[in-house]
Amino acid sequence: MTTNHFNLLFLGSGPGGYVAAIKAAQLGAKVAVIEKGPLGGTCLNNGCIPSKALLASAELLHSIREAGKLGIKVAGEATCDWPAMQQRKDRTVARLRQGIANLFKTRGITLFQGTGRLEGPGRLAVADEKGQTQTVTADKTILAVGSIPSRIPGWPTDAQRVCTSDEALHWKDLPRRLLIVGGGVIGCEFACMMQALGVTVTLVEMMPRLLPEMDADLAAELAKIFAARRIACHTGTKVSELALADTGVMARLASGQTIEADRVLVATGRRAATAEINLAAAGLTADRGFIRVNDRMETPVAGVYCIGDANGRCLLAHAASAQGAVAVENALGHSRTFEAPVPWAVYTFPEIAGVGLTEEQARKKSIPISVGLFPIGYLGKAMAAGHTDGLVKVIRDRASNALLGVHMIGHNVTEIVAAATCMLGAKASADELAETVFAHPTISEAVKEAAEDALSAAIHLPPRKVVAAMAGVAGT
Repeated sequence: MTTNHFNLLFLGSGPGGYVAAIKAAQLGAKVAVIEKGPLGGTCLNNGCIPSKALLASAELLHSIREAGKLGIKVAGEATCDWPAMQQRKDRTVARLRQGIANLFKTRGITLFQGTGRLEGPGRLAVADEKGQTQTVTADKTILAVGSIPSRIPGWPTDAQRVCTSDEALHWKDLPRRLLIVGGGVIGCEFACMMQALGVTVTLVEMMPRLLPEMDADLAAELAKIFAARRIACHTGTKVSELALADTGVMARLASGQTIEADRVLVATGRRAATAEINLAAAGLTADRGFIRVNDRMETPVAGVYCIGDANGRCLLAHAASAQGAVAVENALGHSRTFEAPVPWAVYTFPEIAGVGLTEEQARKKSIPISVGLFPIGYLGKAMAAGHTDGLVKVIRDRASNALLGVHMIGHNVTEIVAAATCMLGAKASADELAETVFAHPTISEAVKEAAEDALSAAIHLPPRKVVAAMAGVAGT
């Protein structure tokens, strides 16, 4: 046995890999991590954290410009200092990277800095930046290689003008006009951010609405907010042609409309980063790039697990962390399956969040449902604080009264969704959510109100109109 042999070996140090590695060390395993880039993976370096740092600055600027509505006078014009925003973002990222490094050190986790490639089950070659290679072996291997932004074949490859989020988060300056292709989470967050910073934004989404995988009522509410902010949204169409121009880019939509912009942000999704890790050497195959796993996070090859974006189950950082804990426990002889509900969050302002089935998903499953809706603007806290945009939607099973899903758009809802996630995880009924006591005055009260509405018992809404079905009754 070589000195480079471990109980558990992780390929990737994103929120799946690094969290799982620490979990494994807590359980007494000898652990190593292979990472080709900075610690923290996409989430820390090109995703969750840098985007939220920039969005926080953009939202503050937006709030300052709206301060007059709350009786606050701002002397002079509030403007953005993009280089200073970038410096603050970089400091935040660097601090968190160092935090992971410190956790590895205190837990005795060995870090191999370099590009890892499979040579067989439990065997990886690690090539450093100088091209020198060493072999690392382990009893069990957990693949946590994440994902990368998708690009559109045939489009210009000039990364200065046709960008993904990887580049856009680190721009040295801002464009005057930005075309965003894709109205999903990344596209909507960037649209919100850039408009607040003074950029003229045009967004194109091929599907009929923004955020096509999320609840339709939330997407409609966001579309109204974007329209009020003069963010031009073209849904139900696509960019049929894109070419570089002298001063930027020229795009032609399928509708025939032409759009000129300084830069294009391609936000059409992400794909698994599995192409370069030599899956075949370990007897693994990919399905459209994804490594399929069971509920124990096991691949078809004994002793090899896959967590996070690379398995395609749920491309969210917190899902990767949760899957990592499941994989580690199974790899170390325990028995656990991944069953927890996973919330999602969109950091536009106002924020969007949800957990469980959407109304559309429930209807596709032919579940008899009742839907409760409560406008956040009806709340005392919302009126007092000036955060009146948004709504909360609760979906329940009429037959069993089970809570199926909770979806919301409004101020700070990415924090509020935790309460709904706990209720779903505990398999609570709609009654139990409606009977929960929420602090007053808070925005979170809208969750309780929406649950009450799903039960036709809302306190702060007019009574529902009930139409009696009398067909077949004599005399009617």
